[in-house]
Amino acid sequence: MAMLSINELKTLVENPQSPCVSLYMPMQKAGTEIRQNPIRFKNLIREAEQRLDDLGMRHAQVVDFLEPARELDSNNFWEHQDHGLVIFVSPNVFRYYCLPMEFTELVVVSNQFHLKPLLHLIQNDGQFYVLALSQKDVKFFEGTRYDINQVEIENLPKSMADVLQEDDIQKGVQHRIATSQGGTGNSFQQPGQFHGQGSPDRDKRQEDILQFCHAVNGALHEKLREQTVPLVLAGVEYLFPIYREANTYSYLTAEGISGNPEVIQPQALQEQAWQIVEPLFHQSEQDAIALYQQLAGEDTGKAVSDVKEIINAAYYQRIDALFVAVGQQIWGKFHVDTMSLDLHSEPEPDDEDMLDFAAIHTLLNGGTVYALQPEEMPNQVLTAAIFRY
Repeated sequence: MAMLSINELKTLVENPQSPCVSLYMPMQKAGTEIRQNPIRFKNLIREAEQRLDDLGMRHAQVVDFLEPARELDSNNFWEHQDHGLVIFVSPNVFRYYCLPMEFTELVVVSNQFHLKPLLHLIQNDGQFYVLALSQKDVKFFEGTRYDINQVEIENLPKSMADVLQEDDIQKGVQHRIATSQGGTGNSFQQPGQFHGQGSPDRDKRQEDILQFCHAVNGALHEKLREQTVPLVLAGVEYLFPIYREANTYSYLTAEGISGNPEVIQPQALQEQAWQIVEPLFHQSEQDAIALYQQLAGEDTGKAVSDVKEIINAAYYQRIDALFVAVGQQIWGKFHVDTMSLDLHSEPEPDDEDMLDFAAIHTLLNGGTVYALQPEEMPNQVLTAAIFRY
C-alpha cells in the first residue's frame, strides 16, 4: 500500500496514460456490517468494468486491466482497513490507500485520476508537526486531523548527551591540534587529555540545554525550511523558552504540549496537537474567504466564480487561493489546444470533474485549496478563486 503525500499526488497527476480509474468507497471497521465491504467492492469493480466497456475496450482487456484491484479481495485485506478505501488504476499505475476518512461511493473513469476527495488529507490545511523534546529523547512526528506518524530526520540528535559528547570530541580534537603544535604549559597534563567538568552550575546547565536546542533546530532546518506547516513543541515547560531562543522556524506555535513526551503516547500527542492547530487552520480559511469577499466588492477582477475563467487560470498558474465544494462535481472537458471548456450535466466518456482539475492544478502550482462544505462556500457557488494577477 502506498503512503499518501504531496509527492505521491504529483505522481498520480503526472500520469499521462488513460484510461484512469478512480474508486472511492466507505469502509466498515467493526460489527456485522463489515461483511458489506467486499460486496460494495465487487459492485464498484463491476461499475468500473461497465464504464470501460462504454469506452470501447474489449471486455477481456477490461478484465485484465482491473485484475490488480480485483486481487485485493481477500480476507486478510478486509481485516486491515480504515474508514475509507481509495484505488487508482491506469495502464502504468496501480495504487491503493486505506485512509482515516470516510468517502462517498464513487467511480470515475477519465484521462486523469479523480483526486479532489483527498484534498483534506494532502493539502497543508490539517497537516502539522510535533517535536517531542526531552533531554533524554527527541522524536519528530507528522500529523493530520486523523493520524500521526513518527518521521526519522537525518542528523537529529537522540539526546542532549549525544550533543554534548560530540561537542567534547570536537574540543578534544582542537585541543590535541593545539598541544601538538605549541605544547602545553601544564606539566601534569598530557597532550589530548580531557579535564572533567564536575557538577555544572545552573548557568552552565542552561548553556548546555540551549546548545542542545540549537542542534535540534539545526537538524530540522533542512526539513522545515520551505514549509508553512504548524510545528507544536511537546516537552516539560522549562524547555519551552530555551527552545524558542534557538528556534528559527517561523511556524512554531505559541502554545505547546506540556508534560514528559517520553511517556506520552503518539495518539495522545496527535489529539492534543490538533486542539492547538485546528483554530489556526480555521482562521486561515476564514481570512481567505474574507479577502475573496473584499476583492469581489472592489471589482478588482481578482475574485472570480466563473468556472471557465477558473479552469483556464488554474492551468496557467494564476490562482493564489481556490475554494471548491466537497461532494460536488462539474463534469466536462478542457481542451488545452483551444483553451475551450465543454461542460455536461452528466459525465460523458473521458469527462473530468472540472472542480478536481482546478484543485489539483492549483495545488501543484503553489496555490492554496480550501475544500469546503457547499453551505460554507462564498456566495454558495460551487467554486471561487482569488487570482494572483
